[in-house]
Amino acid sequence: MEAIRISTERAPAPGGWYSQAYKIGNLIYTAGVTANDPETQKMVAPGDIIGQTEQIMKNLGAILIEAGSDFKKAVKTTCFLADMGDFAAFNDIYGQYFTEKPARSCVAVKTLPKGVLAEVEV
Repeated sequence: MEAIRISTERAPAPGGWYSQAYKIGNLIYTAGVTANDPETQKMVAPGDIIGQTEQIMKNLGAILIEAGSDFKKAVKTTCFLADMGDFAAFNDIYGQYFTEKPARSCVAVKTLPKGVLAEVEV
């Protein structure tokens, strides 16, 4: 099967040697998405897990739409938090988007790039 690179200007450009997502057959794999504004490429809402999570979901939504999908079709997510103390607030926003409750792993990591509070891949 051919791997098709997915790219949209409605989500932040990758900050390194990776792509926003790939589609292989009917499956889509996103890179980890953070709370960067697609227009400025700068992190939104420094220090605010709610604002950052909302931006992450907007960015993921744009990538999924570009790939011909949406949140309801997600089967697995991996979530990274800089602080598990932010889990409840993160989860509240996450649940507004992933209403079909895909399988999920959510872990705390020591640090995330550029001081972001969360990162999500689908």
